[in-house]
Amino acid sequence: MVKFFADGIWIKNGREIMKENPSDPVKGRRNTIAAGILMEHHEGKTIDETPSELRLKFDSLVSHDITYVNIIQSARPSGLEEFPLPYVLTNCHNSLCAVGGTINADDHLFGRSAAKRYGGIFVPPHLAVIHSYAREAMAGCGKMILGSDSHTRYGSYGCMGVGEGGGELVKQLLSQRYEVSLPKIIAVYLTGKTRRGIGPQDIALAIIGALFKEGHAKNAVLEFIGDGIEDLSADFRAGIDVMTTETTCWSSIWETDDKIKQFYKIHQRENDYKKLFPGNEAYYDGLLHVDLSAIKPMIALPFHPSNVYEIDTLLANSKDIFRELEKDSKELLENPDINLNLMDKIDSKGRILVDQAIIAGCAGGSFDNLMAVNSILENCLPKNQDIGINFSIYPGSQPIMLELTKNGTLSSLIKNGAIIRSAFCGPCFGAGDVPSNQGLSLRHCTRNFPNREGSMPNNGQISSVCLMDARSIASSIINGGYLSSIESLDWEEKIQDYNYDSSPYKMVYNGYGRPDKNAEIVFGPNIADWPEMDPLGENLLLKIASFIEDPVTTTDELIPSGETSSFRSNPLKLAEFTLSRKDPLYAGLAKQVNDVSGLIKTRNYEGAKEILPEIIPVYKTIYEICGMEMNDIQLSSAIFAKKPGDGSAREQAASCQRVLGASANFAFEYATKRYRSNLINWGIIPFLIDAELPFIKGDYVFIPGLKKAILEDAQKIIAFSISPNKKPVEFTLPLPDFTPSEKELILEGGLINVNKAKRSS
Repeated sequence: MVKFFADGIWIKNGREIMKENPSDPVKGRRNTIAAGILMEHHEGKTIDETPSELRLKFDSLVSHDITYVNIIQSARPSGLEEFPLPYVLTNCHNSLCAVGGTINADDHLFGRSAAKRYGGIFVPPHLAVIHSYAREAMAGCGKMILGSDSHTRYGSYGCMGVGEGGGELVKQLLSQRYEVSLPKIIAVYLTGKTRRGIGPQDIALAIIGALFKEGHAKNAVLEFIGDGIEDLSADFRAGIDVMTTETTCWSSIWETDDKIKQFYKIHQRENDYKKLFPGNEAYYDGLLHVDLSAIKPMIALPFHPSNVYEIDTLLANSKDIFRELEKDSKELLENPDINLNLMDKIDSKGRILVDQAIIAGCAGGSFDNLMAVNSILENCLPKNQDIGINFSIYPGSQPIMLELTKNGTLSSLIKNGAIIRSAFCGPCFGAGDVPSNQGLSLRHCTRNFPNREGSMPNNGQISSVCLMDARSIASSIINGGYLSSIESLDWEEKIQDYNYDSSPYKMVYNGYGRPDKNAEIVFGPNIADWPEMDPLGENLLLKIASFIEDPVTTTDELIPSGETSSFRSNPLKLAEFTLSRKDPLYAGLAKQVNDVSGLIKTRNYEGAKEILPEIIPVYKTIYEICGMEMNDIQLSSAIFAKKPGDGSAREQAASCQRVLGASANFAFEYATKRYRSNLINWGIIPFLIDAELPFIKGDYVFIPGLKKAILEDAQKIIAFSISPNKKPVEFTLPLPDFTPSEKELILEGGLINVNKAKRSS
């Protein structure tokens, strides 16, 4: 049973749930583990009060090779001299990408040279995925880590991980602070014992299914407590924890015990352990009650980790469920030429035949998971049976790979048909083991969004990824490639003790505290500087260049991952792919608007008219409204999406829009705090629409006096929707509630401009 209680709740001694307590909730909230850690990292902390706005200084930073070049390139013009805290540059996202010639190796060389120049920690390709390395070498009880990856989650090790866009890491590198409102703290109360064969992904999917759709955990901290934790291994807890990102929570934290103490001892970091437990009477803003004994093997069907079913339910109702999913996909994929054919996977006996099985990375590639898979295959797979499907395993790190080699597990897995890959995140974002068109893949990894696992709906290519625990994936392999639950097998799980050996990290460069200021940073031919970006004008005219009506728009749809990531270090080239799989015409239209804006600045009105014939009539309409001349108005572009920003923390979802000249997003809601922060850090205004939409794609939105209104902290402003050859429509536009620093970012046109201005002054 998984049940959410939305009302505030008290917990005594970390175990007794009390619905009522006469104490002050503000004081009670301070007794949570999360609040204690947040206050320790808040600049200007006080003992007697809990601030509503936090200014956080993190203990360390982590990035991978899709993000670290742009982060360092953003910090360099602002006077970066030395990394003021440990900063780990991992290389787990573009280590196997074939697109781009020398681009990947060039970025890795840039990263190594920057680590030497500024005093960073460089983890070469194939050694570890970002989060496995952070668990092994960086996490510590009571610490906070900021990462430029959405799955920055180390809560089960007593360390609060926060995944954000690169701009927030730039601030930390420049000794600025991370600003956030005091988040809600939701208790996840685990009780009972897991059923035989249940793995961490089963628990994680049940939690995601209970929290995501209603937004219960949005931008909150999930605090895991309860007597059910004690029987879960450190790896098992981490497998649940890393998936909390898919609830849209901001961070996570767990109570710690002897098993976590042993984890730190094994990893030769005993001093990084301390006991974490809620205070005597702790107040939580909500509670998710999880009876571990009631959770059965789970599966998340395309195209979201929250689309969860018990595997038994799916197998009993596969035709009805797949038929409905095919129907829903028509609207989601927005391509009339694509027909998702899941029904073809059901044979005459009602069995579901899959094409591929993948166990990978920070979610699936842990030591315990792979030991469990091996014990299932060894116990239950007939010696002469062909497995029949493509089966790949990506251990999370070389130390894990080494231990599996030492104890014979690796050779056993290979004998049983597994293809062993290096530590690589590709299966999670579409750069490794991409399924075939209309293929059905079972994966123990983090996500199964459309456009993410490698298929390209706009090109007529579509595949389907289902998330499952490694144990049920092993069961499906034994079942000849037919989807099945681990509960269909009789087996004995054998997980040996893990002995960490750091020898594979001999190649890691650790220069923290020892910057070589004479070292030259090495730039490959694809690495480019950010283009100049204008500050906000007094009056703003926005062309709605894209209009997205999906219920949720992921960052992978805003800027696709996979092959586009080869251009991650070249802002202009990467921007060409903005919305390419959701709205292929967007980038061209946004560039047109940007070009016209430049022509108007130089008073080349005829040239502007040639590119956008309607622009002169639009400006004439504005003159009729308020007598304002063309050169008094800043022209830019904007997108509308109902709920943008779910998924990846990659700042490119915002920066690519900005490079194309965008100045605003309009939405009913923003899916995550990190996407809203990305927009603001790039000088893009995150407008919220609280009424019927006054515009459609191609319309213009004119906002006179916008800069003044923001300076004066106005709550709303009069705007006009202008459609060529139509009467303008006046409407009231709510203005975002900006903090002082957010206001500065918007007015100056983004973080780079703000820091340049500070440096020059």
